[in-house]
Order: sequence, then C-alpha cells, then structure tokens
Amino acid sequence: MSTTVAGLSSASRNKPGKRVLPGFALSLGVSLLFISLILILPITGLIVQTSGMSVAEYWAVISDERVVASYKVTLWAAAIASLFNGVVGLLLAWVLVRYEFWGKRIVDALMDLPFALPTAVAGITLAALFSEGGWYGEYLAALGLEVAFTPLGIVVAMAFTSLPFVVRTVQPVLEDLAPEDEEAAVSMGASDWTVFRRILFPSLWPALMTGIALSFTRSLGEFGAVIFIAGNMPYVSEITSLMIFIRLQEFDYAAASAIASVVLMASLVLLLAINLWQARYLRRLHGR
Repeated sequence: MSTTVAGLSSASRNKPGKRVLPGFALSLGVSLLFISLILILPITGLIVQTSGMSVAEYWAVISDERVVASYKVTLWAAAIASLFNGVVGLLLAWVLVRYEFWGKRIVDALMDLPFALPTAVAGITLAALFSEGGWYGEYLAALGLEVAFTPLGIVVAMAFTSLPFVVRTVQPVLEDLAPEDEEAAVSMGASDWTVFRRILFPSLWPALMTGIALSFTRSLGEFGAVIFIAGNMPYVSEITSLMIFIRLQEFDYAAASAIASVVLMASLVLLLAINLWQARYLRRLHGR
C-alpha cells in the first residue's frame, strides 16, 4: 500500500504543470491584480502627470532652490533617524529575543504602535511632548535643547515612525541564531565584544542594513508626523513631502508629481541597491 501511495505521489510530482498549492493560478492572478492596482497603477499615474512637461520644465521644478533645500533637509534628517533606529532597534530586538521579563508581551506589542497610530496623531503627540511646556520639552529646554518646531523635531518624528522597521527585521534573525554558538565562544575565552563582532554581527548585518534602509525610505516619504513638529520654515525645516503638498494646494499637479517622482526614484534605487547587496553578501557568507 505504502509503495502504491509513494508511486502515486512520485507520479504527481513528476506530472508536467502540476502545482503544490491548489488554486495557484487564481492566487497568482489575484496577486498580480493587486500589485497592478495598488503599486503599478499609481506609479503610472505619476508618470502620466509629468508627461505633459518638457524636460526643461521638469528640471526647473525639481531643481528649484526651495525644493533642493527640502531634499537636503529630508535626506540628512532621514539619515540620522535611520542610523539612530539602527542602534536602538538592534538593542530592542536583542532584549525582546534574549531576555524574559514581566511585561515582555506588552513591550513587544508596543513596537508596532507607530504602524497602528495615525501619523497625524503621532505628530500632534510628539509636538505636545517636546514643546517648551511639554513633559520632555520642559527638561530639554532647561538644557538649552529645543526639539519642537526645529529641524531636530523632524529627526524625532522620523525616528518614531520608522523604528519598527529595524526591530521587526532584526528580531526573526536573532531568534534563529543558536545561543550555543555564543556559549561555546565564551567557554573558549572569547570576550563579549569578540562574540558580538565575530559570531553575531556577520549574521545580523544583512538584516540590520535592510531594516535601516527600510527605515530610511519610510522617513523619506513621511509627512503627517513631521509637519506638526517641524515648524515648516522654508529652507530650514521644510521636507520634500511638504513641498509636494504645497504644490498640490497651488493646483500645480504636474509640479507635485515631478517632485514626487524624485522621491519615488530615490526610494526604488535604494531598495534595489540594498537587495542586490544583501543577496551578494549572503552568497559570500555561505561560500557560494
């Protein structure tokens, strides 16, 4: 009987065109339809909006002095926020994976709060906390540090909204790492720093870089949380998303689409680069 079943299974596996999951064609069709409607169609609309502009007009819009200033503010704020999240996110993932403590499930659930919280609510909350009379702002003001309505507020808002990307990217990799490797290294006299540098970090590095890149790209497009705390001063604390919104308020849809296309291209190039680097790094790590 078992031979018969094995023979039937083998025949099923060898049958041309047979798929493992039933309804594969339907699932694939729905997936492609979803990708087309949610991802490709909006991008196509962006291209259509800018297609009516000449190259000179497109360049004039995206290289406008005020817009370029917004690129710079967005880039340096997103870079600082994502690097900060890289350090803090790694520590949070480490604590959640390697330690048991009371309230761990609550802390773990709170990691997703920035995903669930509307960005406008996050912006208002952060502005209230870090304003001069706020809970945090009162003490920071005594130290001569102003956060709300300054460029530093942009970094705080970006770090808050993009922190889960690092935690949730690193956490599964840490869970898969066997503690026995670290214990063996410690038993052979390796220091904590050596264990982290030689055993943990090579495995964590691709996931950490991916998390930081996702945090960076998320910060590039952040709008709701930033505008309430940034102050939005031209050439000082205006972000690119705000410039897109300003052009939309002026009913200049082509200019808004042109600026948005710059953000879109930057995000796509960064994600493609990090995926290529990650694939190459993993091949080298596994000796392939």
